[in-house]
Amino acid sequence: MKAGEIFSKTLPFAWAKLVLGLATVLISALLFGLFMGLALLFDSTSVGMVMFVVWLGSVGVVRYFIMHYIGYMFKAGHIAVITEAVLTGRVPDNQLAYGKQKVAERFATSNVYFVLDKLVAGAVKQIQGGIGKIGGALDFIPGMNFAVSLVQYFVGMSLGYIDECCLGYTFYKKEQGAFKSAADGVVIYAQNWKTLLASAAKTMAMVVLGFVGITLVLFVGLGLLFRALAWPGLAAFVIALLIAMAIKYAFIDSMILARTMVAYMGVAPTTDITFDLYGKLSGLSSKFKELWNKGQQEQPSQPAFAKADGTNKTSSFCKQCGEKNMGGTKFCGCCGAPALHIMSTT
Repeated sequence: MKAGEIFSKTLPFAWAKLVLGLATVLISALLFGLFMGLALLFDSTSVGMVMFVVWLGSVGVVRYFIMHYIGYMFKAGHIAVITEAVLTGRVPDNQLAYGKQKVAERFATSNVYFVLDKLVAGAVKQIQGGIGKIGGALDFIPGMNFAVSLVQYFVGMSLGYIDECCLGYTFYKKEQGAFKSAADGVVIYAQNWKTLLASAAKTMAMVVLGFVGITLVLFVGLGLLFRALAWPGLAAFVIALLIAMAIKYAFIDSMILARTMVAYMGVAPTTDITFDLYGKLSGLSSKFKELWNKGQQEQPSQPAFAKADGTNKTSSFCKQCGEKNMGGTKFCGCCGAPALHIMSTT
């Protein structure tokens, strides 16, 4: 299923996001009227300025609460539905309920999702920051001689979509713990960064041009209204910005997310994870190391077991997790432990 089709078929999430965004605008507008009314009672310019500053602060609080707590769960549900659509070619019926169910099944509580989301976002940013600082030293990632400065420009704009794709991988790898799957998702990004960022670069212009255009149109309309009412022009700009952000969050971001996830899930299932990346990425990012450690804590200990096939072929068992590996393996296929932790038996 193509990105445009996925976007159009998951519009219920976009409309739900728009409602959340416009709720922040409505509450902000009501608070503006309240604070400006209080300022008029005092008939003082200094009091008016104080009320305006208080209003700006309250707008930030309202937006943070609505978008980062309620909005986070809508985002997670949307990611779950897009993942299903990419992998199966169909969008589930009653997708809002489906997304809610999958989030509850995968993360148990919203707090688990919040922690995971922050770790993945932090890990991706720290890893990319390391790429920008030491460039050529990371030759374990294919194509590292690509112009780092150009990559960094697009990365700064696309990281939010990339970390959401890594979270999408947790819905794909349902048999693993959420933290382990998310860590794998970050590694898959590191191994395919050039392909994924090239795809993201093609869509970044939509975000920039769309957002700027919407903001300017809204600001002109609201600016004329506020000027007629003798209200501060800055307030008109803030409200126009909030409306533009709500539209971007609902529709532009949803479209970009669909395009980016189609590109990501196009390579994720076939990517042969290089387990030696885990140690190197842990050295680059404290957030990734924390994510990886939490993933290891999720994995049940698996005791070594005797062969039952009667052959004399060499088997290898990981001393760290007990997983059976092919003889001569360099890294454990379960936990990624290096060869020194692998114990061979016959």
